Amino acid sequence: MRILVSNDDGVDAPGIRILAAELRAAGHEVTVVAPDRDRSGASNSLTLDMPIRVVQQDENTWRVHGTPTDCVHLALTGMFQDRAEPDMVVSGINNAANLGDDVIYSGTVSAAMEGRFLGLPAVAISLVSRDHDPQHFETAAFAAVQIVKRLASDPLPADTILNVNVPDIEWDEISAFEATRLGNRHRAESCIAAPDPRGRAFFWIGPAGSEQDAGPGTDFDAIRRGAVSVTPIKVDLTRYQALEQVASWVQGFKLA
Repeated sequence: MRILVSNDDGVDAPGIRILAAELRAAGHEVTVVAPDRDRSGASNSLTLDMPIRVVQQDENTWRVHGTPTDCVHLALTGMFQDRAEPDMVVSGINNAANLGDDVIYSGTVSAAMEGRFLGLPAVAISLVSRDHDPQHFETAAFAAVQIVKRLASDPLPADTILNVNVPDIEWDEISAFEATRLGNRHRAESCIAAPDPRGRAFFWIGPAGSEQDAGPGTDFDAIRRGAVSVTPIKVDLTRYQALEQVASWVQGFKLA
């Protein structure tokens, strides 16, 4: 199978190198198209106001001066003239969690989402480390190989993306694979202000909020128990339960 691999940590990150190697070892034809640097938190941003430089790094790897979404978009809309279109997009391995609300901001998830927008099955893989120093990328890569194999043989509905989070532990310590729903975090902590050398203020985005909706059945809970969390998410963001109420609002709006 032909697989397009991307990420948001950058083309030289250990996670993407190990993921590509394991997918190739499983017999897949892998093309890597990834950002030239860390673009974590880029979400679905697409570069529209300037050209995007692409540099071939080796026979099957391209370095893109753009976002994760740029990478997948270019790779699937004509950047390659001499390669057949991929069969699947796999994004990762992210070097941090993409649990709950994280998926809204995640460049890793957004790269997979762009693949889904453009018609391909897509998976996002993240490694969840308690101390923010992930070590067991091979564990996440082994999980990815199994998920890719099953997704290819048993396709999901057309608007579905798999968001996979893997505990940062040895493979033989993994307790299970579990189908989960997204949990939820508390509101993000305050931004951090500091003066620059000229006395002008600058800011850092504060830490993500702590776990809130994190009980049984959630991605947070699966990770806490040493399981691989596999969450099907969808592209359609419509809140269907609110349509009737919103319809009642707009019927009363005046046009003149």
